[in-house]
Amino acid sequence: MNRVNCTHSFRLIVWALVLFLHHYTASGQLCTGSLGDPVVHIDFGSPSNPSTGFTAPGYTYSNSSCPNDGFYTITGYSTGCFGTAWHTVAADHTGGGNYMLVNASYQPGDFFVKTVSNLCPNTTYEFSAWIMNVLISPTGIKPDITFRIETPSGTLLNQYSTGGISVTSSPRWEQYGFYFTTTAGNTDVVIRMTNNAPGGGGNDLALDDIMFRPCGPVVTSVIQGVSLPVNVCVYEQQSYTLAGSLSPGFVNPVYQWQQSLDSGRTWTDIPGAASATYTRPPSGEGRFRYRLSVAESGNAGIASCRIASEQLEVNIHPRPQVSAGPDKIRVAGYSDTRLTGMVSGDNVQYSWIPPDYLSSDTALQPVVTAVTDMQYLLTAVSGVGCTNEDAVLVKVVAGVFVPSAFTPNNDGKNDRWTIPFLDPSWGARVMVFDRAGQLVYQARGVSVDWDGNFKGMPLDAGSFVYFIQFADGKPDLKGTLTLIR
Repeated sequence: MNRVNCTHSFRLIVWALVLFLHHYTASGQLCTGSLGDPVVHIDFGSPSNPSTGFTAPGYTYSNSSCPNDGFYTITGYSTGCFGTAWHTVAADHTGGGNYMLVNASYQPGDFFVKTVSNLCPNTTYEFSAWIMNVLISPTGIKPDITFRIETPSGTLLNQYSTGGISVTSSPRWEQYGFYFTTTAGNTDVVIRMTNNAPGGGGNDLALDDIMFRPCGPVVTSVIQGVSLPVNVCVYEQQSYTLAGSLSPGFVNPVYQWQQSLDSGRTWTDIPGAASATYTRPPSGEGRFRYRLSVAESGNAGIASCRIASEQLEVNIHPRPQVSAGPDKIRVAGYSDTRLTGMVSGDNVQYSWIPPDYLSSDTALQPVVTAVTDMQYLLTAVSGVGCTNEDAVLVKVVAGVFVPSAFTPNNDGKNDRWTIPFLDPSWGARVMVFDRAGQLVYQARGVSVDWDGNFKGMPLDAGSFVYFIQFADGKPDLKGTLTLIR
């Protein structure tokens, strides 16, 4: 064996001894270093799609949610078993899925065996599973489970025994686990669970969420100079430096920063972020999570070999969406004008500035009674302090001026008939008639903009009559209009 391999093996032994001597708990030897993502997760499926990809030597599958001695079932709900001798198990460990329910056979033996393939060589894994003693009576036989991880040839890599699992007054899942290290030439292992106690008077259990996760030295990460989580408005963000560190245990560690856009459910490598520090540039709005993953150099390209730091949360919040609406016209002495503001966002508060001549400065559509031209700002602030604003102009006029002539000859001067101070929000109906009384143009609730055509054809020069009907109490307007060519 060369010097590098000797050093590598020695460090693996030291790492395993440290875990064994200092991190033994009542529920086994669970990893207290850093973990990677689950590379094996057996959750027995869902009520609509049960999963049974394992063997149960000496046991028979039952469709009943209350299996008899020597039987097991896969279910998401069990109640009223054996005269209420068992707890009602209304859900799996995480809720909403299935679990394995075992009524022990009269003789001790294996009840769960499964081969797991494609693990990483020379890698330490945490094995864990959730178990519940479903028996209610404290005088019954307690489940006593031994977990074994073996090579396919039967060589023991590690094992752990639960001892008698206590009765609880209400249904309670408890996690058990330990760690093991794969060998250099073997990436397949066998999970074997053995019930050491006999059945017939208890020893009944539920099993859920069997997982393998890479376990290694402690990986820590921080965002320098800020507290977590980061909450910042999109227009105020800066570059952030993410820094990580690794406790002793790996010979030649390889670093890779990762990003998640779905609250940590899936992760992607950040291109070029392959050192212990990473500078995050400003981005668009969104909820981002980051972590530093680490693996030995020979396994760095395999995601299932990596361990990872805790997650760093960066929330980039958007501005509130603000619209003060279109500019308004107010005819002095007639009905008042109403602003048409719109605001959206997360827990938004808003107001108009200034409040002068407004029926309310905190209503989105206040009535304006201004006697002179006014500009109003609709300002908004979200629940996290992000701001935005928009402006609207209210022009006060003595009356509606209607031009009496126009020249649609395409010379760029007075080519269209418009009524500048006729606010579309008034809903006025504008009609133009020729000398024969035919309606040749009309508009309602929109800006008046006539090109002198009727049904796509230019009208001859001449005199026309316009008629403007208001829906809000203003007096109707009538007059003549000359089309000049």
